[in-house]
Amino acid sequence: MRKTRVIAIANQKGGVGKTTTVVNLAAALSELGKTVLVIDLDPQANATSGLGLPRQSGVSLYPVLTGAADVADIIQPTPYENINIIPAELDLAGAEIEIARQPNHLGVVRGVLDRVLDADVFDYVLMDCPPSLGILMTSSLAAADGIVVTMQCEYYAMEGLSVITSIIRQMHDNGANPGLKLEGILMTMYDGRTRLAAEVVDEVRAHFGDIVYQTVIPRNVRISEAPSFGKPVVFYDPASRGAMAYRSFAQEFAQKTASAYTPAAPEPPPEQTEKVTEPAGPEETANP
Repeated sequence: MRKTRVIAIANQKGGVGKTTTVVNLAAALSELGKTVLVIDLDPQANATSGLGLPRQSGVSLYPVLTGAADVADIIQPTPYENINIIPAELDLAGAEIEIARQPNHLGVVRGVLDRVLDADVFDYVLMDCPPSLGILMTSSLAAADGIVVTMQCEYYAMEGLSVITSIIRQMHDNGANPGLKLEGILMTMYDGRTRLAAEVVDEVRAHFGDIVYQTVIPRNVRISEAPSFGKPVVFYDPASRGAMAYRSFAQEFAQKTASAYTPAAPEPPPEQTEKVTEPAGPEETANP
């Protein structure tokens, strides 16, 4: 049985913590002993720089999609144990045109990933999808086992969620990916000082129930600082509230994916069950 799980971190709306979540989920999973391949599909290459790698011309999924390179030659090590990456570059923006020319454009990314999955060396492949509804994003979703949607704690974020759920239905209906599931919804940029943030979280949970992760990612200055140092906040400031929140999310994520893709195991005694909590009290943006 294949162990590698392909998870797309997606939201067609930008600025909702998508790339930050990819980078820090990979970091926190690596601390749990999981091997992770990050695929940066955003031409801005923020996940690439966030894991300490420079943007390099010709080193991305683009030459692989066009047949000019083999995926094994594009996978790069990062400074962090257990984390590898397929970087992004500006030329990746041209992949939309190249994929559109191919007869089975929805299956292009899946065809590339099959070679990675056959090796079965990674526990997780995390795809940082571009903030758009283009062919590159839909082709990526057609290759995924599940989607994690990041949502900023504001009302406009609900609109983006409805678009993602519509795409999932389309993938089911047209046969492009009948097994695609909404893995979970992660609420980000939670500001405990405002009533609005709590109301949005409550509303999303009322609509989607257990699909919403219990962990909520707070607004935290260390999360904002970490990318400028080319580090996930999990490694940049391990004791910060942002780092602790992402570790909590990674534990919850790993538990949910394990139960979703493997035969159910006997439940542990209550005292062994991992508890994941939301940040307690107001989060001061200027504090670590």
